[in-house]
Amino acid sequence: MATLVQLTDLTKIYGGVGTRPAVDAVTLDIPEGSATAIMGPSGSGKSTLLNLIAGLDRPTAGSIRVAGEEIAGFSESALARYRRRSVGLIFQFFNLLDNLTVLDNVLIPAQLAGAPAGASRERAHELLATLDIADKARDYPARLSGGQRQRVAIARALINQPLLLLADEPTGALDTGSGEVVIDMLRDLNRSGQTIILVTHDERLARRCADRIVTLIDGAVTGRAAAREARA
Repeated sequence: MATLVQLTDLTKIYGGVGTRPAVDAVTLDIPEGSATAIMGPSGSGKSTLLNLIAGLDRPTAGSIRVAGEEIAGFSESALARYRRRSVGLIFQFFNLLDNLTVLDNVLIPAQLAGAPAGASRERAHELLATLDIADKARDYPARLSGGQRQRVAIARALINQPLLLLADEPTGALDTGSGEVVIDMLRDLNRSGQTIILVTHDERLARRCADRIVTLIDGAVTGRAAAREARA
């Protein structure tokens, strides 16, 4: 597999001299089409690492190459374009806008990217149908269950056909049944070729969705292992 994301000595420090790095000299390759789970205790740097790859934060040192481009030195406008075109984000608490319908929430990234309105609406309806919430297109998020809201967030993340899907604790706010549905969706997306990096405390999610589990402790990679659960 070709490498889609290449991290080299990636470091992030919040604070002055003597402050412990949140991410400490991480070197990691993410193959195209793979699913990688990043695990570790609270405060280990998992979400910071994901934010650096997403271009939501800037590194103190080191390199982030995505599809051959070094994003660490991008201007703010270039980072915004990168996020719109190349990255889909799924958050633990959904981050939906309550004053917009499901359909309009899904369409936000396409509108920000300047995509043609007609084609974007067609894709949004297709995604909602694939995720089994087509009948919720005109509803508002407050009327949905947690599992349904996370499906909306997944559709929103996929609307621009991103190179990279980043998920931060995607089952963390869900009950067991809804979490199982989201796990199955992420696994199906990866089987279809979507590259996924997910941060999770949920070992069940990691072992069912990921090819590889990377463990962070105090910002440093302390282990890499194949996910052992059969993914048939």
